[in-house]
Amino acid sequence: MSDSSPSAIGFTDDEIDTSAPTRAARLKWVVVINDSIPAGRAVNAAVCVAGATVAAVGGLLGPDAVDAAGQTHPGLPWAGCSVLTADAETLRAIRAKGEAHEATFVADMPEAAQTTRVYDEYLGAMSSSEAEGIEYLAVSLVGPKNRIDKIVGRLPLMA
Repeated sequence: MSDSSPSAIGFTDDEIDTSAPTRAARLKWVVVINDSIPAGRAVNAAVCVAGATVAAVGGLLGPDAVDAAGQTHPGLPWAGCSVLTADAETLRAIRAKGEAHEATFVADMPEAAQTTRVYDEYLGAMSSSEAEGIEYLAVSLVGPKNRIDKIVGRLPLMA
């Protein structure tokens, strides 16, 4: 997975407003999935890039929720996250556009992440891969809403 300036991207404590609609948030989070992979691989790719994103981008998760019985449910993304689909070529272009903008966090999942079973093997596969030959299964982007909208255009929601 790739990342772009993770410490520079995120919400400050005073920006987190869980009473506001998601559209009011300064940053937008999208996950774009390669539309040619089977559902199970797509879900795996989405979860993996989401995990990398939450770990690197501050303030994405809201506070824990407590139900009427007193059980705690871990916080979820208070500003939302759209899951979109794109073909492989568009996905590569989306990743490149995100990487080119310093105020955008990018996490990606190359195909090598699903074809290796040992993380060190994944690292080895990536170190010998030319950038133009990497096939991406998913890309997660967080950044200014207008920039993210320009990058993803009118991609469809994952069905």
